[in-house]
Amino acid sequence: ELHRQIARLTSRLAGRELNPGLQDWLNREHGAGSKTFREIEQTCQLGLAEGWLCQHEAGGIRYGRVFKPAAELHGFSVDVVDMDDVVGPHHRHPGGEIDLVMPLDEAARFDGHGAGWVVYEPGSAHQPTVSNGRALVLYLLPGGSIEFTR
Repeated sequence: ELHRQIARLTSRLAGRELNPGLQDWLNREHGAGSKTFREIEQTCQLGLAEGWLCQHEAGGIRYGRVFKPAAELHGFSVDVVDMDDVVGPHHRHPGGEIDLVMPLDEAARFDGHGAGWVVYEPGSAHQPTVSNGRALVLYLLPGGSIEFTR
């Protein structure tokens, strides 16, 4: 089900530049409270409860690659992390990164953002941080590309 939901979404993302305009569009068309958001959030929470999502753990972060980049996902990979008041490892996004923030605690923030979408442009880097509680973050990586830094 999650594969189908993501494929439907990535069909609308294919060929688009990863920039602030895309973040605005995603939050306007598929943001918190939208059908897309609710469906993906519900499927992720089910996966977490059933144990097929975020099956690995390191440094206080539960994580897992759900889907490798594939044509039916328009070249995106899909990963999900479960973070609770923690700072993750610094990394760079060669092709950019699209994040769907799904707070499990209402006040939780991912890099300062509440429920909704955050887009990082190609070449950007950050140390992902969840504060004020627990959140699931689903991230789409063009070509599955991510570079962890020291």
